[in-house]
Amino acid sequence: RPGRPLRQFPYTWPDLKATMSLRAGTRLGHYDVTSLIGEGGMGQVWQATDTQLNRQVALKILPDAFAADPDRLARFQREAQVLASRNHPNIAAIYGIEQGDDTRALVLELVEGPILADRIAKGPIPLDETLPIAEQIAEAPEFAHERGPFTAPTCTSLGRVNHPYDLD
Repeated sequence: RPGRPLRQFPYTWPDLKATMSLRAGTRLGHYDVTSLIGEGGMGQVWQATDTQLNRQVALKILPDAFAADPDRLARFQREAQVLASRNHPNIAAIYGIEQGDDTRALVLELVEGPILADRIAKGPIPLDETLPIAEQIAEAPEFAHERGPFTAPTCTSLGRVNHPYDLD
């Protein structure tokens, strides 16, 4: 995805950018890191190639400063477990956890397509598109809530064909 604009997720930690231990061209486990695709409250999201299964994935990296904090590590682990328990067509899937040296990452389904907030910023979405999108967006939190505590999604991608995915 080089050349595409970086996704800005709702919360950023600019002071932590310099403390990330991952960059394009590096390898984490059997994942070849290719490009930074977003930044959010829990760190950065990188696109990578899974060299074992020959597929593209998203790596959600825990910032180094957080990796040294037992509470943040526990939250990161809980996020992985919650994602693993919520298999739904409108929630990005988790494939696993990867760890190398000082880097910890959630290995996630790579969802291509625009972020909903970016699409809305371009102007009104026609009603015939809005209603199906809204219905699907509502299904993911409803599904997640039925299975226990969850946080409301802060980042939704429209995927390739207006099929929304909760990326949190």
